[in-house]
Amino acid sequence: MNTASSKVLLPNDVRKLLNVDNKEIVELCKKTSVSPKKNKLGQIYFSIDEVKKLRSAKTSLITGNGIKKMNEKETLPVMTKPNSQAVVNGLLDTLNRMESNITSSMTKLIDEKLEGMDDVVLELVRCKTENENLKNKVNELNKENFKLKNILSSFRPLFAGFYIKKEEENNILL
Repeated sequence: MNTASSKVLLPNDVRKLLNVDNKEIVELCKKTSVSPKKNKLGQIYFSIDEVKKLRSAKTSLITGNGIKKMNEKETLPVMTKPNSQAVVNGLLDTLNRMESNITSSMTKLIDEKLEGMDDVVLELVRCKTENENLKNKVNELNKENFKLKNILSSFRPLFAGFYIKKEEENNILL
């Protein structure tokens, strides 16, 4: 048990050994491709080898940063504004292109879907007109049928397929 605990270091121990905070540990992990592990209790830990890699990365950054810090201070304000403005302009251009693409594709899709609707509306109007014409024709045929039934009822059978017409009544509706 003692050997396992000496091979594993918790983040608190790593902070003390390297004299860094959590943000710096995360940055060092990114630069060295070290990924902390979790134990069964969910606690994060590092192996001794990983801490050695982190320490060597920290020392290399400290020795290399002395010159870089001066250069960064001199060039950072000058480069930040144009770069950030260029990034913002690039994002705005991208958003405008995306908006145009979405708008044109939606317009095309809606036009395609509505293209057939004109034909459907014309067909509906034609069918409605035809339906009205057929209703009028049915009404005319009903009137004619009623008239012919009245005429037929005015005949009385006489004998052997002979019929006699009696007087017509004036109850015919026209």
